[in-house]
Amino acid sequence: MTRYEWDALPEAVRDAVEQQCGEPVIKAETPAMGVSSEFTATLHLADGAVFCKGIRADQPGAWMHRNEAAVNRLLPRGIAPALLWQVEAGGWLLLGFEHAPGRHPDLSPGSADLTPVADAVSALGKLPLSGMANRSLAARWARLPVWQRYLQSPPDGLDSWERENLSRLAALEAAAHAQIDGDALLHTDLQAGNLLIEDGAVTVIDWAWASRGARWVDPAFMVIRLIAAGHSPKDAEAWACQVPAWQAAPTDAVTAFAATVLGLWGRKTRSTSASPHSARLTDVARNWARYRLAAA
Repeated sequence: MTRYEWDALPEAVRDAVEQQCGEPVIKAETPAMGVSSEFTATLHLADGAVFCKGIRADQPGAWMHRNEAAVNRLLPRGIAPALLWQVEAGGWLLLGFEHAPGRHPDLSPGSADLTPVADAVSALGKLPLSGMANRSLAARWARLPVWQRYLQSPPDGLDSWERENLSRLAALEAAAHAQIDGDALLHTDLQAGNLLIEDGAVTVIDWAWASRGARWVDPAFMVIRLIAAGHSPKDAEAWACQVPAWQAAPTDAVTAFAATVLGLWGRKTRSTSASPHSARLTDVARNWARYRLAAA
């Protein structure tokens, strides 16, 4: 996706943003992370700062920005930066959020950040947000039956363990769609890059993929990220046991989740749109799926 700098945006877009901000933009600071928006920047003003993200309104990813705007307005203060404004101008859709200070947490073993991150994930699981998210994670995943397709026609280069376990993986995938369904609001993209920690408090950002599903799903996503940060699958799951929503997760549902994520991420890795870190995350997801299936 093309990334635009502030000065490259159409004048009508910049004027609309500055009108929403109530004052001119002095400097626009583009973050290193972020792949879902064509424009992201901290806009420095004479009286503070605003985080702005946007995309051309006719692009396929525009739905994610509308989805985030709809969900963010209903999130309690302190969970995520508040949405200050939403504007469409010059063919662009842009969102302005209150600027959230902090750094991305360290998820490696022994990090002092692990406890406040667990507290934040626990807080997400306790929110009374049933019915807020219009998009169902189960419905989204049901449209991509990766293992069931591979069972009929395995792709070239498929991992040998995956090839040997195609029948088990396909069966788990078929069951997962019902098992991950639920009424809780999920972030579905919890990772260090979408968390900010400041004075021991964690803020959750980038709710573009917010969906409806089972409360234990977000802690499950965090398990994969902890494994990627150096934890063993056993230790990552032990960390998740601090989160009440995870404690209530059915064992077979978690295993089905792990198998399905591996299929989806592996499919992404084989596509032409794969990001540089896709292969690494697929390896991590495979590590966890193998651990879960070995224990089943």
